[in-house]
Amino acid sequence: MEKFKELSEEAWQLYLLHVSIDCVVFGFHDFTLKVLLLKGLHDDSWALPGGYIGNEEDIDDSAIRTLKERTGAENIYLEQFRAFGSPNRSEHYFSEFPDTLWHKQRFVTIGYYALVDYTLVLPKPDSISSSCEWKDIENLPSLIMDHKYIIDQALTTLRMQLSHKPIGYSLLPDKFTMPELQKLYEIILGKKLNRGNFYRKMMGYDILDKLDESRKSGGAHKSPNLYRFNKEKYENALSNGLKESW
Repeated sequence: MEKFKELSEEAWQLYLLHVSIDCVVFGFHDFTLKVLLLKGLHDDSWALPGGYIGNEEDIDDSAIRTLKERTGAENIYLEQFRAFGSPNRSEHYFSEFPDTLWHKQRFVTIGYYALVDYTLVLPKPDSISSSCEWKDIENLPSLIMDHKYIIDQALTTLRMQLSHKPIGYSLLPDKFTMPELQKLYEIILGKKLNRGNFYRKMMGYDILDKLDESRKSGGAHKSPNLYRFNKEKYENALSNGLKESW
């Protein structure tokens, strides 16, 4: 509680009142879509990386700064997707604090989603968090305020933008297998896809380069082939929209 009070006094001087930032950071690893979350110091609940906007700061710059300060992530794909403004978003969470606390004021939060290569991010807690960890989107812990709803809306946005934004390119490592790409699409779309149809559709887009190498599985089964996005072809395809919907 003392840490919040200390930060509150500083915030009244530095930040724009009533507007905040919350970032849904997506990563993909071991065939699961993950979200980066922070665990609070004074309870067992988890939260999205978030922050406030400096009095003279651009909103997008604030989101970039927030991610770097709270998670160590930078140079990532970031997209503003909607605002969340329920009148009592934070009232319950800060009920034990005095009404003069900066964080207890009414805030409309601007939601961003970030797409990162899981292997390139080293999560780190900030000054008001005890831990920063990746969590499976299908098995999320208890979240503060409306953060679960924000995550759900970010996932819905990904689903709608799957044919127009570099989602696969930003989430997958440089080299990946077709089963990994299919699983990513299945999680975002919330449904199973036929393996043969998926392969034909993806190859029909002409945005993948099949590599002359495979991933060593160490088992008796044939090692899966590796692919890489052809960046130029992918960007050209997205500018026109991938022609088939999912």
